[in-house]
Amino acid sequence: MRALAFFAAVSVTIFIAHPSRAQDAAAGEKVFTKCQVCHIANEDKNKIGPSLHGVIGRTAGTHPDFKYSDAMIAAGKSGVKWDEPTLTTYLHDPKAMVKGTKMTFPGLKNDADVANVIAYLKTFSK
Repeated sequence: MRALAFFAAVSVTIFIAHPSRAQDAAAGEKVFTKCQVCHIANEDKNKIGPSLHGVIGRTAGTHPDFKYSDAMIAAGKSGVKWDEPTLTTYLHDPKAMVKGTKMTFPGLKNDADVANVIAYLKTFSK
């Protein structure tokens, strides 16, 4: 009986602490406005920065027809793929993760903003 009560309490806590994916993506869309000067996610076209359409699972520095920095190309060749943990690190401080990146954005400092942007990007990934 205690175990059942424990699992019920944990389930409720997890449900409350982690909003649904749709809510995260909606919040992420708002945060993504900071990124839209250089990037687009809902279409596969490059702007000042590469398209982020389908970025989840992509090897760093490989989107077609975009001129990446040597540092980003090297990151991809070393095995960097854009998954949730990698994007989390990168979005917090791009220049710390890929020294020499052309991206001038200083990063998102709020963990929730980073998680929400990733949820938003997932809606445009395979």
